[in-house]
Amino acid sequence: MPRKNSVKRSSPRSQSAAQLRIIGGQWRSRRVPFPDVEGLRPTPDRVRETLFNWLQVAVPGARCLDLFTGSGALGLEALSRGATAVTFIDQSPAVIKQLKANLQLLKAPQHEVVQASALDWLRQQPEDLGVRYDVVFLDPPFHKGLVSEAVALLESKALLADNALIYIETESELRVLELPAHWHEHRAKTAGQVTYRLFTRASAH
Repeated sequence: MPRKNSVKRSSPRSQSAAQLRIIGGQWRSRRVPFPDVEGLRPTPDRVRETLFNWLQVAVPGARCLDLFTGSGALGLEALSRGATAVTFIDQSPAVIKQLKANLQLLKAPQHEVVQASALDWLRQQPEDLGVRYDVVFLDPPFHKGLVSEAVALLESKALLADNALIYIETESELRVLELPAHWHEHRAKTAGQVTYRLFTRASAH
């Protein structure tokens, strides 16, 4: 199943082909476009609604990291619901261009948008930079085996707050994730071909 961060279509079309709806918060029911990039699919509305019900207490005031951003649906939802700041990471130029336009349209508060491979960006972070993310959205392309390395890098680069919450969205066939012992599954559900899980991170010390 094709997923986010795929290459652009060979078609010369450059205009946005679809829209996503922000579900809650200050931009509730606002619709913003996302680009015609092959395989790019926002996290479905019902999944986002469930996820942000799980996160409703944690998001206000949180510093968030949206890896493999794609449409930006998760990070935008977090900003709409009161996150202090969101860092968006995606390697597609078309995705980054549209995301910046959407953030400007919404007059979004503190955010950072980086065009880069999510794993490359993680590898390039200095160890113990001092930035700690409270909530991380990890929704990589399916069937690529990217979750384990992303998780390992988040830990080795000391990018997570002691009690961080990490959302991981994968293909439903992937039943076992390689995660640190101090990550504990808080919630998990499957919707069709998608399994989504929320983990809590206890202090490793």
